Amino acid sequence: MGIITFAGFTLLVAFIAWWSTRKTDENSSDGYFLGGRSLTGPVIAGSLLLTNLSTEQIVGMNGVSFRDGLPIMAYEVIAAIAMVFTAFVLLPKYLKSGIATIPQFLEKRYDKSTKTIVSLLFLLGYAISMLPTVLYSGALAINTMFDIPETLGMGPESALWVTVWSIGIIGSIYAIFGGLKAVAVSDSINAVGLIIGGSLIPIFGLMFIGDGNVLTGLNTLTTALPEKFDIIGGPDSDVPFWTLFTGMIIVNFYYWGTNQAIIQRALGAKNLKEGQKGLLLAAFIKILGPFIVVLPGIIAFYIFNGDLANADEAYPMLVKKVLPAAFIGFFAAVLFGAILSSFNSALNSSVTLFGLDFYKEYFNKNATEKQVVKAGKIFGIVLALFSMALAPLLYGVQGGIFTYLQELNGTHSVPILAIIIIGVFSKKVSGKAANIAILFSVITYLVTLYIIKPDISFLHLMGILFVLTIIIMFVFSKFFPRKTDYVQEYTKQVDITSWKYLKPVGFTVVAAVISLYIFLS
Repeated sequence: MGIITFAGFTLLVAFIAWWSTRKTDENSSDGYFLGGRSLTGPVIAGSLLLTNLSTEQIVGMNGVSFRDGLPIMAYEVIAAIAMVFTAFVLLPKYLKSGIATIPQFLEKRYDKSTKTIVSLLFLLGYAISMLPTVLYSGALAINTMFDIPETLGMGPESALWVTVWSIGIIGSIYAIFGGLKAVAVSDSINAVGLIIGGSLIPIFGLMFIGDGNVLTGLNTLTTALPEKFDIIGGPDSDVPFWTLFTGMIIVNFYYWGTNQAIIQRALGAKNLKEGQKGLLLAAFIKILGPFIVVLPGIIAFYIFNGDLANADEAYPMLVKKVLPAAFIGFFAAVLFGAILSSFNSALNSSVTLFGLDFYKEYFNKNATEKQVVKAGKIFGIVLALFSMALAPLLYGVQGGIFTYLQELNGTHSVPILAIIIIGVFSKKVSGKAANIAILFSVITYLVTLYIIKPDISFLHLMGILFVLTIIIMFVFSKFFPRKTDYVQEYTKQVDITSWKYLKPVGFTVVAAVISLYIFLS
């Protein structure tokens, strides 16, 4: 029965995505890469949430909360503030320039070499961290929920290879041949399913603990495990409290404001108003995120007495334990959609970056739009195969899959955020200074984290490095100044009139985040 529900829901989503995109011109850059700049607020919000809320998030964060409790929710909640900042400050700048990729903005602000370096950093980040972790965590969840290893008569690692490649092939077909609009539409449908399905897990989990009563279950849980509900992480926590003001801000502002795979949804907005609505709607829903991505890990700790060899298996084990059999197929289909969504989004963004920033720039300057799209698709296939080969090697990674992903992301998130923030707020910093700062940041981060290994949180390391990167940009701009101050041109590709409710809604989101921290501390 579960398999039938799973197949039915998955095929329904695929059909709706095809039907919605059949008239979009997939042979033009704007049509394929930005959905024809036709995305509305609700579609942008759904796509943003589902691109982010995938199995590396659901499985990985619940794995951390299984070990460490509530402090990990900072990744979800601080995201809302980052989205408000993007809606107020960054998105108007991006849409004014009429760009399709973040590196294109950097080329206009700095120079061509900055664009190339940042495109390369994005592509390496997607290839080595984002794509493999999405595939690995998704395969792990599906294998555990459906007992795939037992069904296939294989060990857990061997079965992982089969599932990773199955998901990867289906996801590649969607992303490479459907373009951004197909990805965004399927995301929006799956986002609704994931919010409903994801909310059912903690509800059924609390009912399981409280003999059918959710409130009794919650009371039992908070009484038995008060230490798991302290939002202020101690020095040994995955998220010590003071990292909220250092690396946590950088992680979230980079992810929601400058990460190509995420911001591409807002760049495809019909106008600035729709882009801002999408970001703020997603920010509101993000505040409720911990209910789906943190609480189940704590419930699993209680039910399994903290006794699991691999914390990343806490969530799928809980689903199997508490979700009625009738729901498992639907939930697996939604989870499958979430895996495809994040995989598709990173792959679609990689195809966009390669096609526009490398192929058109360095391989074939006179390429037609159709040739650019085709070259991007071929690159997407190679990248997908590489990530499918890498994903199963993450099995049993030390410290859990989510922390692994965040640590690795620091390599590119710190320098990219630094040069964009300075690019937006300063007219004088030069391209050469930006390039030197990027190289300094990447090398210093990798050497410090993996060779020196200091006894501080990697989030604090990111905060320190962010400040140093900015200082280096200003210092080297004295030696290599810009010839003239930067002036941004308005390309008039989309209307950049702000949404009239931007300020009241934005300030309400920020107030809600602060209130949540005060309430839980």
